[in-house]
Amino acid sequence: MSENNFLELKNIYKYFGDVKAVDNISISIKRGELISFIGPSGCGKTTLLRTIGGFNKQDAGEIILDDENIDALPPEKRSTGMVFQNYALFPHMTVYDNVAYGLKQAKVPKAERHDRIMTALSQVELRDHGKRKPSELSGGQQQRVAIARCLVLEPKVLLLDEPLSNLDANLRLSLREEIRRIKEKLNLTVIFVTHDQEEALSISDRIAVLNGGVIQQLDQADRIYNYPSNKFVSTFVGQANFFTGHLQEGKEGLYFDTGTVTFPVERLQKADGEAMAIGEKATVLVRPERIKINTSSPIKGKVVNTIYNGNFTRYFIELEDETVLVDAFNTMDNKTYQKGDVIGMELPTSPHVINDTVS
Repeated sequence: MSENNFLELKNIYKYFGDVKAVDNISISIKRGELISFIGPSGCGKTTLLRTIGGFNKQDAGEIILDDENIDALPPEKRSTGMVFQNYALFPHMTVYDNVAYGLKQAKVPKAERHDRIMTALSQVELRDHGKRKPSELSGGQQQRVAIARCLVLEPKVLLLDEPLSNLDANLRLSLREEIRRIKEKLNLTVIFVTHDQEEALSISDRIAVLNGGVIQQLDQADRIYNYPSNKFVSTFVGQANFFTGHLQEGKEGLYFDTGTVTFPVERLQKADGEAMAIGEKATVLVRPERIKINTSSPIKGKVVNTIYNGNFTRYFIELEDETVLVDAFNTMDNKTYQKGDVIGMELPTSPHVINDTVS
């Protein structure tokens, strides 16, 4: 077995009636990798996770874990551990007994059980909380108990179904770091389902963006953000400005002409690596933070709205028949603009070409 295909999904299909929830998905996941499934509600991400865990049975395809086909195995025999969104802790049991439950079901000897329970509680930094009930814990502590209950079974793959969605913002940040720490310490393979794009970008080794039961793009976080494969990925992960026009060449070099604005560009490259031809039509993506406010730029627009976001301000700038988003960091020496101000914008010379043309 290659370390690069520790967990393999081969041509997985899952139907609910006439609805194709998972549509011919194939993925190879490395040992020790944390991969996130993201996408809108109903895209298939949780269905795919539950299928890996054995809670759904696929209608076609194979799941291979550590060189073993696990299709016929029930959840408790798959060497996977599932952490549900609502934690699913037994309220009448102590933390210790919650973590012990799976080991008792597996008939692990009592002496061995104790050592494994204490090791699992130590891994989530709750060794001293064994006698407490779930109601005596914070949301973050309950989440860690749920993770410990999986870790004690020594799974090969940890499956997390939107595990942080019920927590406040600061606690979500700390739990992200905790999950990464546990993953690195144990060299654990983790599949993390979330609808939160920021969460996925910050925690993942790779991200699979799903829509309509299909993986739209599977890639490293920075490539998902900077080089999205299509319009859907562009808009689901991050904010996006689109400019549709033609590549032209003038005395001073290449420029992109939308009919409304023109701006200088370097060589534009299509998805297949081929350079765009002069006169060829394309749609390019420009992230809001890549547009600079520049008073001397000939591209000017009027501020029609602003949103203060702490470390940056988002400006909505009217440019003839479209609105452009511009994110400017809030530094002590940065000028701020108000609704009605006219400002200049400098667009990047290397925008990303989107495969599907945006009308």
